[in-house]
Amino acid sequence: MAQRTGKAKSGKVPNATRRLRLGLGIMLTLLLVVGGKLFLVQGLDVGGMAEAALNKRMTQTVLPAERGSILDSNGVVLANSLIRYNLVVDQVTNTKTEKFWRLVEGQDKLVEVTRDQGISELALVLGMDADELRKAVTGESKYYIVAKDLKPDVEDRISKLQIPGIVTEGVSKRVYPNGSVAGGIIGFLQDGYTGQAGIEQTQDKLLKGADGKRLFEIGADGLRIPVGLDELTPPQDGKDVRLTLNSDLQYFAQQAIQSQSDKLGAEWGIIIVMDAKTGNLIAMADTNSPDPNDPGLVAAKDRGVRSVTAAYEPGSVEKMITAAALIEEGKSSPLDTFTLPPSYTVDGQTFSDSFAHGTEERTLAGILGWSMNTGTVMAGQRLSKEQRFDWLQKFGIGEAPDVGLPATASGILTPADQWDDRQEYTVLFGQGVSQSTLQTVRAFQTIANNGVMLQPRLIDSYISPDGTEEKVAPQPSRQVVSDNTAQQVQDILESAVTEGQIKDAAIDGYRVGAKTGTSESPCDDGKSGFCGYTASIVGMAPMDDPRFIVEVVLQRPKGSIYGITQGPVFRSVMSQALRTYNVQPSTGEPARLPQYAK
Repeated sequence: MAQRTGKAKSGKVPNATRRLRLGLGIMLTLLLVVGGKLFLVQGLDVGGMAEAALNKRMTQTVLPAERGSILDSNGVVLANSLIRYNLVVDQVTNTKTEKFWRLVEGQDKLVEVTRDQGISELALVLGMDADELRKAVTGESKYYIVAKDLKPDVEDRISKLQIPGIVTEGVSKRVYPNGSVAGGIIGFLQDGYTGQAGIEQTQDKLLKGADGKRLFEIGADGLRIPVGLDELTPPQDGKDVRLTLNSDLQYFAQQAIQSQSDKLGAEWGIIIVMDAKTGNLIAMADTNSPDPNDPGLVAAKDRGVRSVTAAYEPGSVEKMITAAALIEEGKSSPLDTFTLPPSYTVDGQTFSDSFAHGTEERTLAGILGWSMNTGTVMAGQRLSKEQRFDWLQKFGIGEAPDVGLPATASGILTPADQWDDRQEYTVLFGQGVSQSTLQTVRAFQTIANNGVMLQPRLIDSYISPDGTEEKVAPQPSRQVVSDNTAQQVQDILESAVTEGQIKDAAIDGYRVGAKTGTSESPCDDGKSGFCGYTASIVGMAPMDDPRFIVEVVLQRPKGSIYGITQGPVFRSVMSQALRTYNVQPSTGEPARLPQYAK
Protein backbone atom coordinates (compact mmCIF):
# COMPACT_ATOMS: atom_id res chain seq x y z
CA MET A 1 0.00 0.00 0.00
CA ALA A 2 1.41 3.29 -1.05
CA GLN A 3 1.95 6.03 1.49
CA ARG A 4 0.46 9.67 1.09
CA THR A 5 2.85 12.48 0.80
CA GLY A 6 2.40 16.11 2.10
CA LYS A 7 1.96 17.82 5.51
CA ALA A 8 -0.33 16.28 8.06
CA LYS A 9 -3.17 18.46 9.77
CA SER A 10 -1.99 20.16 12.92
CA GLY A 11 -5.52 21.39 14.24
CA LYS A 12 -4.52 25.09 14.24
CA VAL A 13 -6.54 27.95 12.52
CA PRO A 14 -4.64 29.79 9.78
CA ASN A 15 -3.65 33.40 10.59
CA ALA A 16 -5.86 34.93 7.86
CA THR A 17 -8.96 33.26 9.22
CA ARG A 18 -8.13 34.32 12.72
CA ARG A 19 -7.73 37.97 11.66
CA LEU A 20 -11.04 37.86 9.83
CA ARG A 21 -12.86 36.59 12.87
CA LEU A 22 -11.23 39.22 15.07
CA GLY A 23 -12.26 42.01 12.70
CA LEU A 24 -15.85 40.80 12.58
CA GLY A 25 -15.92 40.70 16.37
CA ILE A 26 -14.69 44.25 16.66
CA MET A 27 -17.22 45.45 14.08
CA LEU A 28 -20.06 43.71 15.93
CA THR A 29 -18.93 45.27 19.18
CA LEU A 30 -18.84 48.76 17.64
CA LEU A 31 -22.26 48.26 16.09
CA LEU A 32 -23.58 47.18 19.46
CA VAL A 33 -22.13 50.26 21.15
CA VAL A 34 -23.44 52.62 18.46
CA GLY A 35 -26.84 50.92 18.44
CA GLY A 36 -27.04 51.16 22.22
CA LYS A 37 -26.11 54.82 22.09
CA LEU A 38 -28.76 55.49 19.46
CA PHE A 39 -31.28 53.65 21.58
CA LEU A 40 -30.38 55.78 24.61
CA VAL A 41 -30.48 59.02 22.64
CA GLN A 42 -33.46 58.39 20.40
CA GLY A 43 -35.37 55.91 22.48
CA LEU A 44 -34.76 56.70 26.11
CA ASP A 45 -33.22 60.20 25.65
CA VAL A 46 -31.62 59.96 29.09
CA GLY A 47 -29.87 63.29 28.68
CA GLY A 48 -32.87 65.07 27.18
CA MET A 49 -30.93 65.80 23.99
CA ALA A 50 -33.89 65.15 21.70
CA GLU A 51 -36.12 67.29 23.86
CA ALA A 52 -33.53 70.06 23.91
CA ALA A 53 -33.24 69.93 20.14
CA LEU A 54 -37.01 70.06 19.79
CA ASN A 55 -37.20 73.02 22.15
CA LYS A 56 -34.72 74.90 19.99
CA ARG A 57 -36.97 74.34 17.01
CA MET A 58 -40.13 75.53 18.78
CA THR A 59 -41.43 79.06 18.63
CA GLN A 60 -44.40 80.47 20.57
CA THR A 61 -47.21 82.86 19.75
CA VAL A 62 -49.37 84.32 22.53
CA LEU A 63 -53.11 84.05 22.02
CA PRO A 64 -54.61 86.83 24.16
CA ALA A 65 -57.66 86.07 26.27
CA GLU A 66 -60.63 88.31 25.67
CA ARG A 67 -61.11 90.65 28.62
CA GLY A 68 -64.56 90.40 30.13
CA SER A 69 -67.11 93.14 29.61
CA ILE A 70 -68.53 95.50 32.23
CA LEU A 71 -72.31 95.76 31.98
CA ASP A 72 -75.03 97.81 33.63
CA SER A 73 -77.99 96.18 35.37
CA ASN A 74 -79.86 95.83 32.07
CA GLY A 75 -76.94 94.33 30.18
CA VAL A 76 -75.91 97.58 28.47
CA VAL A 77 -72.19 97.34 27.65
CA LEU A 78 -70.12 99.91 29.54
CA ALA A 79 -66.76 98.37 28.65
CA ASN A 80 -65.75 95.57 26.33
CA SER A 81 -62.70 94.29 24.50
CA LEU A 82 -62.04 93.60 20.86
CA ILE A 83 -59.33 91.13 19.89
CA ARG A 84 -57.20 92.60 17.15
CA TYR A 85 -53.92 91.52 15.56
CA ASN A 86 -50.75 93.13 14.27
CA LEU A 87 -49.09 91.62 11.21
CA VAL A 88 -45.35 91.35 11.87
CA VAL A 89 -42.65 90.33 9.38
CA ASP A 90 -39.10 89.09 9.85
CA GLN A 91 -37.79 90.74 6.67
CA VAL A 92 -34.50 88.83 6.74
CA THR A 93 -36.21 85.43 6.69
CA ASN A 94 -38.87 86.45 4.18
CA THR A 95 -36.43 88.11 1.79
CA LYS A 96 -34.21 85.00 1.67
CA THR A 97 -37.14 82.68 1.01
CA GLU A 98 -37.74 82.02 -2.67
CA LYS A 99 -40.06 79.03 -2.22
CA PHE A 100 -41.74 77.33 0.70
CA TRP A 101 -43.97 74.36 1.36
CA ARG A 102 -47.55 74.75 2.50
CA LEU A 103 -49.65 72.05 4.14
CA VAL A 104 -53.01 71.97 2.39
CA GLU A 105 -55.80 72.40 4.94
CA GLY A 106 -57.83 69.23 5.42
CA GLN A 107 -55.38 67.18 3.35
CA ASP A 108 -52.19 65.38 4.27
CA LYS A 109 -50.42 66.97 1.33
CA LEU A 110 -47.73 69.59 0.80
CA VAL A 111 -47.65 72.04 -2.08
CA GLU A 112 -44.77 74.25 -3.17
CA VAL A 113 -45.46 77.99 -3.16
CA THR A 114 -43.27 80.78 -4.48
CA ARG A 115 -42.62 83.89 -2.40
CA ASP A 116 -44.25 86.13 -5.02
CA GLN A 117 -47.36 83.98 -4.99
CA GLY A 118 -47.52 84.13 -1.17
CA ILE A 119 -47.13 87.92 -1.17
CA SER A 120 -49.87 88.30 -3.79
CA GLU A 121 -52.22 86.12 -1.69
CA LEU A 122 -51.39 88.11 1.45
CA ALA A 123 -51.98 91.41 -0.36
CA LEU A 124 -55.41 90.17 -1.37
CA VAL A 125 -56.26 89.30 2.24
CA LEU A 126 -55.04 92.68 3.49
CA GLY A 127 -56.55 94.68 0.65
CA MET A 128 -53.13 96.13 -0.11
CA ASP A 129 -51.27 96.70 -3.34
CA ALA A 130 -49.00 93.70 -3.95
CA ASP A 131 -45.99 95.87 -4.89
CA GLU A 132 -46.40 98.01 -1.74
CA LEU A 133 -46.62 94.87 0.38
CA ARG A 134 -43.54 93.41 -1.30
CA LYS A 135 -41.57 96.52 -0.31
CA ALA A 136 -42.84 96.24 3.27
CA VAL A 137 -41.75 92.62 3.72
CA THR A 138 -38.36 93.07 2.03
CA GLY A 139 -35.40 94.34 3.99
CA GLU A 140 -33.07 93.59 6.89
CA SER A 141 -35.32 94.18 9.94
CA LYS A 142 -36.10 91.17 12.13
CA TYR A 143 -39.26 92.86 13.41
CA TYR A 144 -41.36 95.12 11.24
CA ILE A 145 -45.10 95.78 11.68
CA VAL A 146 -46.83 95.62 8.33
CA ALA A 147 -50.44 96.14 9.44
CA LYS A 148 -52.33 96.83 12.67
CA ASP A 149 -55.81 96.35 14.07
CA LEU A 150 -56.63 93.26 12.01
CA LYS A 151 -59.86 91.43 12.85
CA PRO A 152 -59.77 87.75 13.92
CA ASP A 153 -61.17 86.46 10.62
CA VAL A 154 -58.40 88.26 8.72
CA GLU A 155 -55.78 86.86 11.09
CA ASP A 156 -57.11 83.35 10.50
CA ARG A 157 -56.79 83.73 6.72
CA ILE A 158 -53.24 85.05 7.10
CA SER A 159 -52.18 82.13 9.32
CA LYS A 160 -53.42 79.64 6.73
CA LEU A 161 -51.07 81.14 4.12
CA GLN A 162 -48.09 79.86 6.18
CA ILE A 163 -45.70 82.41 4.67
CA PRO A 164 -42.18 82.21 6.19
CA GLY A 165 -41.17 85.16 8.34
CA ILE A 166 -44.72 86.47 8.70
CA VAL A 167 -46.63 86.09 11.98
CA THR A 168 -49.55 87.77 13.74
CA GLU A 169 -49.49 89.20 17.26
CA GLY A 170 -52.72 89.39 19.19
CA VAL A 171 -53.60 92.61 21.00
CA SER A 172 -56.65 93.50 23.06
CA LYS A 173 -58.37 96.79 22.31
CA ARG A 174 -60.56 98.11 25.16
CA VAL A 175 -63.61 100.14 24.15
CA TYR A 176 -66.00 102.19 26.32
CA PRO A 177 -69.12 102.76 24.19
CA ASN A 178 -70.81 105.22 26.58
CA GLY A 179 -67.84 107.51 27.05
CA SER A 180 -67.89 109.34 30.37
CA VAL A 181 -71.11 107.71 31.65
CA ALA A 182 -69.97 106.09 34.93
CA GLY A 183 -66.41 106.70 33.73
CA GLY A 184 -64.87 106.93 37.19
CA ILE A 185 -66.71 103.83 38.35
CA ILE A 186 -65.66 101.76 35.34
CA GLY A 187 -62.04 102.89 35.41
CA PHE A 188 -59.56 102.35 32.59
CA LEU A 189 -56.50 100.32 31.61
CA GLN A 190 -52.98 101.47 32.30
CA ASP A 191 -51.24 99.85 29.33
CA GLY A 192 -54.09 98.42 27.35
CA TYR A 193 -53.94 95.33 29.53
CA THR A 194 -53.92 96.07 33.28
CA GLY A 195 -56.76 97.74 35.21
CA GLN A 196 -55.74 101.13 36.52
CA ALA A 197 -58.84 102.51 38.26
CA GLY A 198 -62.41 101.68 39.23
CA ILE A 199 -63.92 98.28 38.49
CA GLU A 200 -61.23 97.67 35.87
CA GLN A 201 -58.69 97.74 38.71
CA THR A 202 -60.46 95.91 41.52
CA GLN A 203 -61.86 93.18 39.25
CA ASP A 204 -58.79 92.97 37.01
CA LYS A 205 -58.00 89.30 37.63
CA LEU A 206 -61.52 88.09 36.86
CA LEU A 207 -61.90 90.36 33.86
CA LYS A 208 -58.50 89.48 32.41
CA GLY A 209 -58.80 85.70 32.14
CA ALA A 210 -55.74 83.68 31.05
CA ASP A 211 -53.86 84.00 27.77
CA GLY A 212 -53.38 80.95 25.56
CA LYS A 213 -50.46 80.07 23.30
CA ARG A 214 -49.58 78.31 20.04
CA LEU A 215 -46.32 76.36 19.77
CA PHE A 216 -45.01 75.32 16.35
CA GLU A 217 -41.79 73.89 14.98
CA ILE A 218 -39.32 75.74 12.77
CA GLY A 219 -36.31 74.44 10.89
CA ALA A 220 -32.68 75.56 10.96
CA ASP A 221 -33.47 78.05 8.21
CA GLY A 222 -36.08 79.74 10.41
CA LEU A 223 -38.99 78.48 8.33
CA ARG A 224 -42.01 76.80 9.82
CA ILE A 225 -42.00 73.04 9.33
CA PRO A 226 -45.39 72.30 7.70
CA VAL A 227 -45.70 68.80 9.19
CA GLY A 228 -43.89 69.67 12.41
CA LEU A 229 -45.28 69.81 15.93
CA ASP A 230 -48.15 72.29 16.33
CA GLU A 231 -49.66 72.63 19.82
CA LEU A 232 -52.53 74.94 20.76
CA THR A 233 -53.48 76.01 24.29
CA PRO A 234 -56.72 77.97 23.93
CA PRO A 235 -57.07 81.19 25.93
CA GLN A 236 -59.51 81.33 28.84
CA ASP A 237 -61.55 84.46 28.37
CA GLY A 238 -62.31 86.68 31.35
CA LYS A 239 -65.66 86.97 33.10
CA ASP A 240 -68.14 89.77 32.53
CA VAL A 241 -69.01 91.96 35.51
CA ARG A 242 -72.62 93.10 35.79
CA LEU A 243 -73.14 96.23 37.90
CA THR A 244 -76.26 97.43 39.70
CA LEU A 245 -76.11 100.77 37.86
CA ASN A 246 -78.79 101.89 35.46
CA SER A 247 -76.81 103.64 32.71
CA ASP A 248 -79.76 105.83 31.66
CA LEU A 249 -80.30 107.11 35.20
CA GLN A 250 -76.53 107.43 35.65
CA TYR A 251 -76.38 109.68 32.58
CA PHE A 252 -79.33 111.75 33.84
CA ALA A 253 -77.74 112.21 37.28
CA GLN A 254 -74.37 113.18 35.78
CA GLN A 255 -76.02 115.83 33.63
CA ALA A 256 -77.99 117.14 36.61
CA ILE A 257 -75.05 117.49 38.98
CA GLN A 258 -72.75 118.90 36.29
CA SER A 259 -75.31 121.56 35.43
CA GLN A 260 -75.83 122.51 39.09
CA SER A 261 -72.11 122.59 39.78
CA ASP A 262 -71.42 124.78 36.75
CA LYS A 263 -74.30 127.08 37.64
CA LEU A 264 -73.04 127.68 41.18
CA GLY A 265 -69.30 127.52 40.46
CA ALA A 266 -68.77 124.54 42.78
CA GLU A 267 -65.47 122.66 42.87
CA TRP A 268 -67.23 119.33 42.51
CA GLY A 269 -70.57 117.66 43.00
CA ILE A 270 -72.02 114.22 43.73
CA ILE A 271 -75.37 112.50 43.31
CA ILE A 272 -76.11 109.00 44.61
CA VAL A 273 -79.28 107.01 43.95
CA MET A 274 -79.75 103.86 46.02
CA ASP A 275 -82.52 101.26 46.10
CA ALA A 276 -83.52 101.21 49.77
CA LYS A 277 -84.91 97.66 49.53
CA THR A 278 -81.78 96.02 48.13
CA GLY A 279 -78.89 98.39 48.79
CA ASN A 280 -78.26 98.45 45.04
CA LEU A 281 -76.53 101.58 43.80
CA ILE A 282 -78.54 102.75 40.80
CA ALA A 283 -76.43 105.82 40.07
CA MET A 284 -73.24 107.38 41.48
CA ALA A 285 -72.64 110.58 39.54
CA ASP A 286 -69.58 112.80 39.76
CA THR A 287 -68.85 116.07 38.03
CA ASN A 288 -66.07 116.07 35.41
CA SER A 289 -66.42 112.32 34.99
CA PRO A 290 -63.54 110.91 32.91
CA ASP A 291 -64.02 109.22 29.56
CA PRO A 292 -62.13 105.90 29.96
CA ASN A 293 -61.31 106.01 26.25
CA ASP A 294 -59.06 108.99 27.05
CA PRO A 295 -58.90 109.56 30.83
CA GLY A 296 -56.06 112.04 30.49
CA LEU A 297 -58.51 114.69 29.30
CA VAL A 298 -59.55 115.34 32.92
CA ALA A 299 -57.40 116.11 35.94
CA ALA A 300 -56.15 113.17 37.99
CA LYS A 301 -58.23 114.32 40.97
CA ASP A 302 -61.42 113.85 38.92
CA ARG A 303 -60.74 110.29 37.79
CA GLY A 304 -61.95 108.55 40.95
CA VAL A 305 -65.38 108.17 42.53
CA ARG A 306 -65.88 110.91 45.10
CA SER A 307 -69.03 109.22 46.34
CA VAL A 308 -66.72 106.81 48.17
CA THR A 309 -63.35 108.57 48.28
CA ALA A 310 -64.24 112.07 49.55
CA ALA A 311 -64.88 112.36 53.28
CA TYR A 312 -66.16 115.67 54.69
CA GLU A 313 -68.21 117.01 57.56
CA PRO A 314 -71.81 116.11 56.65
CA GLY A 315 -73.50 118.91 58.56
CA SER A 316 -77.16 118.81 59.54
CA VAL A 317 -78.06 115.60 57.66
CA GLU A 318 -76.51 113.96 60.75
CA LYS A 319 -79.37 115.26 62.88
CA MET A 320 -81.41 112.34 61.58
CA ILE A 321 -79.11 109.99 63.52
CA THR A 322 -79.48 112.09 66.66
CA ALA A 323 -83.27 111.95 66.39
CA ALA A 324 -83.24 108.17 65.78
CA ALA A 325 -80.98 107.62 68.80
CA LEU A 326 -83.18 109.75 71.07
CA ILE A 327 -86.32 107.90 70.02
CA GLU A 328 -84.76 104.42 70.20
CA GLU A 329 -83.27 105.14 73.64
CA GLY A 330 -86.63 106.42 74.87
CA LYS A 331 -85.20 109.86 75.53
CA SER A 332 -87.58 111.77 73.27
CA SER A 333 -90.40 111.50 70.76
CA PRO A 334 -91.22 113.49 67.60
CA LEU A 335 -93.70 115.72 69.45
CA ASP A 336 -91.64 116.37 72.59
CA THR A 337 -91.30 120.13 73.06
CA PHE A 338 -88.21 122.20 73.79
CA THR A 339 -87.92 125.87 74.74
CA LEU A 340 -85.25 127.29 72.47
CA PRO A 341 -83.62 130.67 73.10
CA PRO A 342 -82.01 132.71 70.28
CA SER A 343 -78.72 131.03 71.19
CA TYR A 344 -77.96 128.18 73.53
CA THR A 345 -74.94 127.87 75.84
CA VAL A 346 -73.90 124.66 77.58
CA ASP A 347 -70.59 123.90 79.35
CA GLY A 348 -69.22 127.22 78.10
CA GLN A 349 -70.05 126.38 74.46
CA THR A 350 -72.54 128.60 72.63
CA PHE A 351 -74.61 127.44 69.66
CA SER A 352 -76.87 129.39 67.34
CA ASP A 353 -79.03 128.72 64.28
CA SER A 354 -78.74 129.71 60.64
CA PHE A 355 -81.68 132.11 61.03
CA ALA A 356 -82.53 134.68 63.70
CA HIS A 357 -85.40 133.87 66.06
CA GLY A 358 -86.64 134.68 69.51
CA THR A 359 -87.39 132.19 72.23
CA GLU A 360 -89.56 129.46 70.67
CA GLU A 361 -91.38 126.33 71.71
CA ARG A 362 -90.40 123.69 69.16
CA THR A 363 -91.13 120.01 68.77
CA LEU A 364 -88.35 117.56 67.99
CA ALA A 365 -89.93 117.32 64.53
CA GLY A 366 -89.77 121.12 64.25
CA ILE A 367 -86.12 121.16 65.33
CA LEU A 368 -85.22 118.87 62.42
CA GLY A 369 -87.74 120.44 60.07
CA TRP A 370 -85.98 123.78 60.44
CA SER A 371 -82.52 122.32 61.08
CA MET A 372 -81.93 124.06 64.41
CA ASN A 373 -78.56 123.50 66.07
CA THR A 374 -79.80 124.93 69.38
CA GLY A 375 -82.59 122.40 69.66
CA THR A 376 -80.42 119.51 68.46
CA VAL A 377 -77.84 120.18 71.16
CA MET A 378 -80.53 120.65 73.82
CA ALA A 379 -82.25 117.38 72.90
CA GLY A 380 -78.97 115.55 72.30
CA GLN A 381 -77.82 116.29 75.85
CA ARG A 382 -80.18 113.53 76.91
CA LEU A 383 -77.73 111.07 75.36
CA SER A 384 -74.45 110.39 77.12
CA LYS A 385 -71.21 110.97 75.24
CA GLU A 386 -70.80 107.21 74.90
CA GLN A 387 -74.32 106.86 73.49
CA ARG A 388 -73.69 109.60 70.94
CA PHE A 389 -70.56 107.79 69.75
CA ASP A 390 -72.22 104.36 69.78
CA TRP A 391 -75.17 105.51 67.68
CA LEU A 392 -72.98 107.16 65.09
CA GLN A 393 -71.05 103.91 64.89
CA LYS A 394 -74.24 101.83 64.67
CA PHE A 395 -75.32 103.89 61.66
CA GLY A 396 -72.04 103.04 59.92
CA ILE A 397 -70.11 106.24 60.51
CA GLY A 398 -66.41 105.39 60.59
CA GLU A 399 -67.05 102.17 58.64
CA ALA A 400 -66.08 102.17 54.96
CA PRO A 401 -68.69 100.53 52.71
CA ASP A 402 -67.12 97.86 50.49
CA VAL A 403 -68.65 98.18 47.02
CA GLY A 404 -65.67 96.97 44.99
CA LEU A 405 -64.07 100.34 44.29
CA PRO A 406 -60.54 101.45 45.24
CA ALA A 407 -59.63 104.10 47.83
CA THR A 408 -62.89 103.87 49.77
CA ALA A 409 -62.85 106.33 52.68
CA SER A 410 -63.93 105.33 56.16
CA GLY A 411 -64.08 108.94 57.36
CA ILE A 412 -63.19 110.03 60.87
CA LEU A 413 -65.13 109.17 63.99
CA THR A 414 -62.97 110.05 66.99
CA PRO A 415 -63.64 107.98 70.15
CA ALA A 416 -65.84 109.77 72.68
CA ASP A 417 -63.10 109.95 75.31
CA GLN A 418 -61.02 112.05 72.90
CA TRP A 419 -63.70 114.64 72.13
CA ASP A 420 -63.03 118.18 73.27
CA ASP A 421 -65.60 120.35 75.05
CA ARG A 422 -67.20 121.52 71.82
CA GLN A 423 -66.93 118.38 69.70
CA GLU A 424 -69.06 116.36 72.11
CA TYR A 425 -71.98 118.56 71.03
CA THR A 426 -71.12 119.33 67.40
CA VAL A 427 -71.18 115.64 66.49
CA LEU A 428 -74.93 115.81 67.15
CA PHE A 429 -75.37 118.03 64.10
CA GLY A 430 -72.63 116.67 61.81
CA GLN A 431 -69.52 118.65 62.70
CA GLY A 432 -66.37 117.23 64.26
CA VAL A 433 -66.97 114.02 62.29
CA SER A 434 -66.33 113.20 58.63
CA GLN A 435 -67.85 110.65 56.30
CA SER A 436 -68.37 109.89 52.63
CA THR A 437 -71.59 110.57 50.76
CA LEU A 438 -72.16 106.82 50.51
CA GLN A 439 -71.96 106.49 54.30
CA THR A 440 -74.66 109.14 54.67
CA VAL A 441 -76.85 107.42 52.09
CA ARG A 442 -76.41 104.10 53.90
CA ALA A 443 -77.59 105.68 57.17
CA PHE A 444 -80.74 107.06 55.52
CA GLN A 445 -81.34 103.72 53.78
CA THR A 446 -81.51 102.17 57.23
CA ILE A 447 -84.40 104.44 58.20
CA ALA A 448 -86.13 103.94 54.84
CA ASN A 449 -85.84 100.15 55.23
CA ASN A 450 -87.63 99.97 58.58
CA GLY A 451 -84.44 100.17 60.63
CA VAL A 452 -82.53 97.43 58.76
CA MET A 453 -79.16 98.48 57.34
CA LEU A 454 -78.19 96.87 54.03
CA GLN A 455 -74.65 97.19 52.79
CA PRO A 456 -74.47 99.07 49.48
CA ARG A 457 -74.08 96.90 46.37
CA LEU A 458 -72.41 97.92 43.13
CA ILE A 459 -71.39 94.52 41.70
CA ASP A 460 -74.45 92.40 40.99
CA SER A 461 -73.01 89.28 39.32
CA TYR A 462 -70.22 87.64 37.34
CA ILE A 463 -70.92 86.03 33.98
CA SER A 464 -68.65 83.25 32.70
CA PRO A 465 -67.77 82.98 28.98
CA ASP A 466 -70.27 80.12 28.67
CA GLY A 467 -73.07 82.41 29.88
CA THR A 468 -73.33 81.07 33.43
CA GLU A 469 -74.23 83.93 35.78
CA GLU A 470 -73.15 83.92 39.41
CA LYS A 471 -74.95 86.42 41.65
CA VAL A 472 -72.90 88.22 44.28
CA ALA A 473 -74.47 87.43 47.64
CA PRO A 474 -75.50 90.51 49.65
CA GLN A 475 -73.44 91.26 52.74
CA PRO A 476 -75.17 90.56 56.06
CA SER A 477 -77.80 93.10 57.09
CA ARG A 478 -78.31 94.38 60.61
CA GLN A 479 -81.22 95.83 62.57
CA VAL A 480 -80.03 99.24 63.78
CA VAL A 481 -83.28 100.64 65.18
CA SER A 482 -86.74 99.18 65.57
CA ASP A 483 -89.39 99.37 62.88
CA ASN A 484 -91.35 101.72 65.13
CA THR A 485 -88.42 104.10 65.59
CA ALA A 486 -87.71 104.07 61.85
CA GLN A 487 -91.33 104.98 61.12
CA GLN A 488 -91.25 107.91 63.54
CA VAL A 489 -88.06 109.23 61.96
CA GLN A 490 -89.64 108.84 58.52
CA ASP A 491 -92.54 111.00 59.71
CA ILE A 492 -90.08 113.64 60.95
CA LEU A 493 -88.31 113.69 57.58
CA GLU A 494 -91.56 113.89 55.63
CA SER A 495 -92.79 116.71 57.85
CA ALA A 496 -89.60 118.63 57.04
CA VAL A 497 -90.92 118.73 53.46
CA THR A 498 -94.62 119.24 54.17
CA GLU A 499 -94.29 121.61 57.17
CA GLY A 500 -90.62 122.55 57.42
CA GLN A 501 -88.14 124.45 55.28
CA ILE A 502 -87.49 121.85 52.54
CA LYS A 503 -90.70 122.40 50.57
CA ASP A 504 -88.83 122.67 47.26
CA ALA A 505 -88.00 118.94 47.52
CA ALA A 506 -91.69 118.01 47.14
CA ILE A 507 -92.74 115.92 44.12
CA ASP A 508 -96.27 116.02 42.72
CA GLY A 509 -98.03 112.74 43.36
CA TYR A 510 -95.40 111.30 45.68
CA ARG A 511 -94.75 111.63 49.38
CA VAL A 512 -91.17 112.71 50.09
CA GLY A 513 -88.99 112.92 53.20
CA ALA A 514 -85.70 114.80 53.26
CA LYS A 515 -83.01 116.55 55.29
CA THR A 516 -80.55 119.24 54.28
CA GLY A 517 -77.00 119.74 55.49
CA THR A 518 -74.39 122.50 55.46
CA SER A 519 -70.87 122.38 56.85
CA GLU A 520 -67.69 124.37 56.68
CA SER A 521 -65.09 123.01 54.28
CA PRO A 522 -61.48 123.34 55.47
CA CYS A 523 -58.93 124.67 53.01
CA ASP A 524 -56.87 122.13 51.11
CA ASP A 525 -53.61 123.30 52.70
CA GLY A 526 -55.01 122.41 56.13
CA LYS A 527 -53.80 125.71 57.61
CA SER A 528 -56.12 128.46 56.44
CA GLY A 529 -59.31 127.84 58.35
CA PHE A 530 -62.15 127.07 56.01
CA CYS A 531 -62.55 127.91 52.32
CA GLY A 532 -66.26 127.56 51.73
CA TYR A 533 -69.12 125.23 52.51
CA THR A 534 -70.33 121.76 51.65
CA ALA A 535 -74.06 121.85 50.89
CA SER A 536 -76.21 118.74 50.64
CA ILE A 537 -79.69 117.28 50.68
CA VAL A 538 -80.64 113.64 51.18
CA GLY A 539 -84.11 112.18 51.06
CA MET A 540 -86.36 109.23 50.29
CA ALA A 541 -89.56 108.49 48.38
CA PRO A 542 -92.31 107.48 48.25
CA MET A 543 -92.93 107.65 52.00
CA ASP A 544 -95.80 105.13 51.76
CA ASP A 545 -93.03 102.51 51.35
CA PRO A 546 -89.69 104.18 50.62
CA ARG A 547 -87.99 102.80 47.53
CA PHE A 548 -85.16 105.18 46.68
CA ILE A 549 -82.61 107.29 48.53
CA VAL A 550 -81.13 110.27 46.68
CA GLU A 551 -78.38 112.54 47.96
CA VAL A 552 -77.03 115.66 46.23
CA VAL A 553 -73.75 117.25 47.39
CA LEU A 554 -71.94 120.37 46.22
CA GLN A 555 -68.46 121.29 47.39
CA ARG A 556 -67.72 125.01 47.92
CA PRO A 557 -70.41 126.54 45.71
CA LYS A 558 -70.05 130.28 45.17
CA GLY A 559 -72.34 132.88 46.66
CA SER A 560 -74.31 133.10 49.89
CA ILE A 561 -74.83 129.62 51.32
CA TYR A 562 -78.27 130.66 52.55
CA GLY A 563 -79.38 131.32 48.98
CA ILE A 564 -78.26 127.91 47.73
CA THR A 565 -80.77 125.10 47.59
CA GLN A 566 -80.35 121.58 46.25
CA GLY A 567 -84.08 120.85 46.44
CA PRO A 568 -84.82 121.22 42.71
CA VAL A 569 -81.93 118.96 41.72
CA PHE A 570 -82.99 116.37 44.28
CA ARG A 571 -86.57 116.57 43.02
CA SER A 572 -85.48 116.16 39.40
CA VAL A 573 -83.31 113.08 40.00
CA MET A 574 -85.75 111.43 42.42
CA SER A 575 -88.60 111.98 39.94
CA GLN A 576 -86.54 110.39 37.18
CA ALA A 577 -85.77 107.36 39.36
CA LEU A 578 -89.46 106.89 40.23
CA ARG A 579 -90.41 107.10 36.55
CA THR A 580 -87.62 104.80 35.40
CA TYR A 581 -88.74 102.05 37.74
CA ASN A 582 -92.48 102.69 37.33
CA VAL A 583 -93.06 103.33 41.01
CA GLN A 584 -96.73 103.99 41.58
CA PRO A 585 -97.79 107.38 43.00
CA SER A 586 -98.54 107.68 46.70
CA THR A 587 -102.04 106.97 47.94
CA GLY A 588 -101.79 107.68 51.69
CA GLU A 589 -101.90 111.03 53.41
CA PRO A 590 -98.49 112.62 54.07
CA ALA A 591 -97.15 113.12 57.60
CA ARG A 592 -97.62 116.65 58.89
CA LEU A 593 -96.07 116.69 62.34
CA PRO A 594 -96.43 120.06 64.15
CA GLN A 595 -93.24 122.09 64.11
CA TYR A 596 -94.22 124.22 67.12
CA ALA A 597 -95.67 123.34 70.50
CA LYS A 598 -99.44 123.83 70.58
